[in-house]
Parts: sequence; structure tokens; C-alpha cells
Amino acid sequence: MKHLKKIILLLFFVQISFAQNTDRTFESVEQKANHIEVFVNDGKYIIQFYTSKIVETTFIPKGQKFNKESHAVVLKPKLTLRKVETKENDIQYISNGIKVTIQKQPFQISYSYKGKSIISEKLGYQKIKNGEAIQFNLDEDEILYGGGSRALDMNRRGNRLQLYNRAHYGYETHSELMNYTMPLVMSSKLYAIHFDNAPIGYLDLDSKKDNTLTYETISGRKTYQVIVGDSWLDLIDNYTDLTGKQPLIPRWALGNFSSRFGYHSQKEVTETVNKFIDEEIPLDAVIIDIFWFGKDIKGHMGNLEFLKDSFPTPKKMIADFQKKGIKTILVTEPFILSTSKRWQEAVDKDILAKDSLGNPYTYDFYFGNTGLIDIYNPKGKQWFWNIYKELAEMGVEGVWGDLGEPEVHPSDLVHETGTADEVHNIYGHDWARLVYEGYKKDFPNERPFILMRAGYSGSQQFGMIPWSGDVNRTWGGLQPQPKIALQMAMQGLGYMHSDLGGFAGANLDDELYTRWLQYGVFQPIYRPHAQEEVPAEPVFRESKTKALAKQSIELRYKLLPYNYTLAFQNNQTGAPLMRPLFFDEPNNSDLLTKVTSYLWGNDFLVTPILTSDAKNVETYFPKNSNWFDFYTNEKFEGGQTKTISVKENSIPTFVRGGAFIPMAKPMQTTKDFTSNNFNLHYYFDASVKESNGKMYNDDGKIANAFEKGEYEILSFKSKTKKRYLKFKFDAEIGKKYVSENKTINFVIHNIQKQPKRIKINKKKISVLWNSQNKTLSIPIKWNTNKAIKINIKL
Repeated sequence: MKHLKKIILLLFFVQISFAQNTDRTFESVEQKANHIEVFVNDGKYIIQFYTSKIVETTFIPKGQKFNKESHAVVLKPKLTLRKVETKENDIQYISNGIKVTIQKQPFQISYSYKGKSIISEKLGYQKIKNGEAIQFNLDEDEILYGGGSRALDMNRRGNRLQLYNRAHYGYETHSELMNYTMPLVMSSKLYAIHFDNAPIGYLDLDSKKDNTLTYETISGRKTYQVIVGDSWLDLIDNYTDLTGKQPLIPRWALGNFSSRFGYHSQKEVTETVNKFIDEEIPLDAVIIDIFWFGKDIKGHMGNLEFLKDSFPTPKKMIADFQKKGIKTILVTEPFILSTSKRWQEAVDKDILAKDSLGNPYTYDFYFGNTGLIDIYNPKGKQWFWNIYKELAEMGVEGVWGDLGEPEVHPSDLVHETGTADEVHNIYGHDWARLVYEGYKKDFPNERPFILMRAGYSGSQQFGMIPWSGDVNRTWGGLQPQPKIALQMAMQGLGYMHSDLGGFAGANLDDELYTRWLQYGVFQPIYRPHAQEEVPAEPVFRESKTKALAKQSIELRYKLLPYNYTLAFQNNQTGAPLMRPLFFDEPNNSDLLTKVTSYLWGNDFLVTPILTSDAKNVETYFPKNSNWFDFYTNEKFEGGQTKTISVKENSIPTFVRGGAFIPMAKPMQTTKDFTSNNFNLHYYFDASVKESNGKMYNDDGKIANAFEKGEYEILSFKSKTKKRYLKFKFDAEIGKKYVSENKTINFVIHNIQKQPKRIKINKKKISVLWNSQNKTLSIPIKWNTNKAIKINIKL
């Protein structure tokens, strides 16, 4: 009896904790052409399906109108209901995927997928002090990710995260609030909730440990989407269908950048670029910080034109760099100082955000007394784009938008469309939109390069390439970087990366610099950048460090065809370039919270070195594959943790058994890249009966090349049967692409002895088997209009 009382009491508390606000009562429901309306005593809900895996719910209080404008969503709703089931106390709206249940008494909305509960509202939208909130029930054991860029553990459950983009200068291992927040939560149960609202607020991931997820905001849309997936890649694909796919970046953006804070003159920039060329260290772009428009750090922001004293012939400089295959990128900020050359122009043309009286709002911050460009005012938006258009016409090929949180954004400042707090989090997002849409209109065939520090959910749709802010130049600064990049990649921002080597502080640590650049080979953008007291560029480091950096950069360029294929996959499916190991083993509880290694694409396993003087590291090898040391070919069985000896000139890197890895010939810039002559590596594993790989190629620069039919996709397939290893090479050639013959050095790893026979298209050939490293090298000439078949008898 005593136990029965406990059970009844427990069930009572469970019922209370899962019930929605008790004063909200169900009245009626109407099914419209493309949505469902649920009427309650204090308003109504609109529920609409985008796909069978994406559903949106909006609450509209009585007396308020539905705001249809989303900052993030690009997908159009489409009713995908399979059936409606009406019961005494609930109504179930059933698609081919998600089922939405409306419980009448007590009123509650809940979601399930394939017979399993996903999540349910705990306390529907309600007024709270200084705003409004909504709560959801969580399972006790689910792990939560999301909330944007933070230096936190992978499992972000237990944190109350502020949604207010704010830079954190010199952060290291822990930072709860940084430059890029997002109103997005992802769960180990393979669902996501996107709170589709721009104003500032909080995302409480069960900080009170009562199994509650809470979204709080000062105002705005009471809309959220529930997204599900059958795998992590499927979930991210669905989320980026909803909020937009990242446009394919220009190929050169996967190369090496020369950058610092900052180059003071045309002479200094030119000498630096020439030093890379003289040292034969590959380079594709140079980034010029604030000194392009002013001699000093303070007092000049907003000039936005080359300072002739320091840069006498900028157009010639840019053209000279272009001839060498080097792109020029300039920093810009949204602040116009009252001491800048354009201040009066900005006032006269009415492009600045206002105070309550309608005057330009001015305030002091680090760089001087300033106003802020109101990009929500059509006049401000056009004025700012005209600056970018003039620079692009001069030959500038990349936009760097800095301080775009905005770094200082007083709450009583007023924009054309709302207060500072209402648009703060989407200012960087809409700044990227401004640039992206400007290129689309005035330079429609070009792929813009848009490097920005702040954005919000969905910013990937505008081609934004974010970085992780002003990280400290210490081991503590390096350590959170893989987790930050992995989290952001899961949230749709596949190009999140760090200032390689670290940014803040004059710390000269050659080992740290080397390890950070080695990690950079396997992060999306390769961009060393730092304050100028200690050089960020490898050409200015001592000889040993420079040589090690050169090795890393050369490897980065060798991987260009593999990396460009990852970029294409990201564009098509949202698949991250960097991926947590739990993508391979979603039910491995240890992998869900720990990051010591990660996947680069599908086929590389990488263990970065994050501590000084490391002699050994522990690497877990995902159980669904065997793995080969990238440098030695040593084989490791999946499903085990091994102690790996650390080398000075590389970080532990492994290739999945059965993988095809295309690698480029040496080059000085990506301008020298050709897909017509490359190495193709195959990692033979007898346990892999069939495998396939792809290599995507286009001209690397034209916008929407794939959609225009200006591309080729090379496909490689393997099949192992007893003592026979068979390959087939095929090509998918776009309607407007002229594919050329390929010269391929096909290297097959883990061939333990000389094959008995090798045939290409039924013709017997003799090739070299390397008895020392157990590789077989087959030279292939391929006319891509025809398939090639290779048969090997082992």
C-alpha cells in the first residue's frame, strides 16, 4: 500500500509537470487549405507543415495580428497530412512523419515521430516580467546542443544562455556569451526546435534541473518549428532546407590567407605577398584590416576609402595581386565615426540609426565617437551597398564585416524597423543579406566571399562565413575551437572557423602556432590572423616553425579536390565539413558529450593536439569502419581506443577503410589547380565489400554552376569479392560543361602482395607494387565520356 501511494503521488507530479498552462482552454479547431487553426480562450494557434519532418506552431494572443515575416525561414509551408484522428480528449494531425497531438483538457500540444514522443509544450506562451516565454518538457537523459557559438562543453544542458550577440575579447576555455548566438536547440533524440524570432532573450536549457527547456524573449513572433531526422545528417539537411542552404563558396576560399591586424601600407602588403611567393608557400588571399582607410586604430572608422598616403595606387596593387592569383579582401565596419571623412555625408543622406527625437544617435566606443549605419533604412542599405559595389569594381573580391554584433548597440537606439534590442541579433545576419543580395543583383555570376563575426539562425543562406571571434593566443584559446566549430556546423553554419594561431595577446609560442595550423588543415577556412606584435603569417616565423607551417599549408592544398567536394555536399545537403564522431555512432553515450577527435567529411578521422608538449593522445576509432593512418598506412580496427604517438610535423589523422581520397598536385595558388591531373587514393579494406566516392568540379567561381549545368562529378566505385577487387569510374557531366581527359595516378593502399593480374577495360597492364608501404600505383588515362573498369586479381 505504501508503494502504491508513492506511485500515485509520482504520477500526480508527472501529470502536473507535463500539463500546459492550466488557464488556457481548448475551444475549437479549423482545418484550412494549408494550415490548422486551434482556438483557445486567449487566442489561437496556427499549425502548418513544411514537410513530413518539419512542422511550425505559432501562438497569436487575442487582439494581436500574425506577423508572417521570418528572419530565417526560406521554405514554403505545404500541408502534408495523411490523416486526422479525433478522439474524446484529443485531436491528432498525422503526416507521413511528425504527428501533432492537441490535447483538449488540460490543453497541451505535443509532437511525436514514428511512434516515439519528441517533445511537448509544458507551459505555452505566456507573459513574464520584461517579456514572454514558452516551456517544453525534456526527457531526463537527453543531451542538448545549440544556442550558437559558445566556449562550453558539447552538452549544453544545464546552461541558461543569453541570446545577445556580444564579442568576448581574449576568451579561452569558457565563455557563455560570444559574438554569434542562435535561438536553436538540437537534441540527442534527433530533433531540433528553432525559435523563429529575432529580438533578444534567453535560451534556458534546463538550468533548474527540472527537465524544462525555456525560450524567453522581450517581444516578437511566438513561432517555433520542430524538425526531426532519421540521422544527424538528415536532421541538418531538413533544418537547412527550412532556413536555407549555404551557397557554394569560391574555390580559392579553401586556400591559405595572409592576414593580420594589420597591414599599414601598400608596400607592407605587397612585400608580404611576395614573401609567400618567394618562400613557395601557397597563398590565395590577403586581408587588409583597418589601416587601408586610416593611419591609426582610432578616429578613422567610416572613411571607407583607401588612404592615399599609405596606399597610393590601390587599383594597381589589387590588379597585380590578381595576376599572381591572389585575391584582395578589405575589412569594413558598420560604424561611421563623427571624426571620419564620411560623417557629414552620412548625416546629410540620412543613413544613420536615430535617437528618440529622430536625430543621428551618437555614442562613444573604443574606436571613437560614432553613429551606426541603419541597414534597415533603404537609404542606409543602398548607401552601404554602393561602397561595396565601388570596391568590387576596383577588383576587391571579398568582404570582411567586423564588429557586426553590433559591438556596441545601445538599447534606446532606434532603427527604421524597430529598436536596437529587436534587431540586434539579426543585424549581422541582415548585413550579410545586404552584401549577398547586392552581388546577386550587380554581379550575378560571381560567388561572394562574406566573412563576418556575427549572425543568427539561417545566416548560411547568405553565404556567411563566420569566425569564432577574438580568441586568446594561448593553449586555452585553442582548446574550445573544435567544439565551437562542430556545434556551429550542426546548426547550419558549416564554415565556422578560428583565427589560426590565436588572435589576442603578444604570446610567441611556436609549438602552439604549429599545432593550431596543423588543426587548421582540417577546419573549413585556413586563415591565420592575429594582432601584429607577433606575426600570424608563417613567412615571418623562425625557420623551423615556418617549415612546419609550410608542410601544413601544402597538405591543405593537396586536399583541395576532397575539400571542394565537401563544400559542394554542404551546399546540396547542409552536411557539415567538420562532424562529431556521434554522427557515426549516434547511440554511443560517451561520444555524445566528449570531443577529442572529429570527422573531416565522411572519410577523415582527426585528433587535434590541444596541449603543450604532448607525447601521446588517446584516439577512439568509430566501430563501423577500420581506419588507416594517413601518414604510415598502419591499420586500426574500429570500436577501440588506442594510444597514438604524437609527431612534431603532423597531428594524428586516419582514413576510413574503403574511402576514395582525391588529392591535387602541388600548386602556389588555387588558380593553378586542375582536375585533369590528380592523385586518387583508395584505402583497401577486405571487410568493405562495396564503397563509392565522388569528386565534384566546376570552374570554382561562377555562381550556381551546378544549377546551370556547368560542372562535372567524377564517381568512383569499388567492389570486393573473394580474391577480386573491382573498380568502376563514371562521370556525370553537366549540360554546359566541357569535360577534358583525366590523367590519374590511382594509388591503392593496403595491398599486401603483388597482384596476380590487373586489367583496365579488359586490357592487361603491368604496374608498380611498393613492397615497403604496401601500395599499388596505377597510371590511368580517362576519357570521361566513357566509364573505366579496373579488375585486380589479388
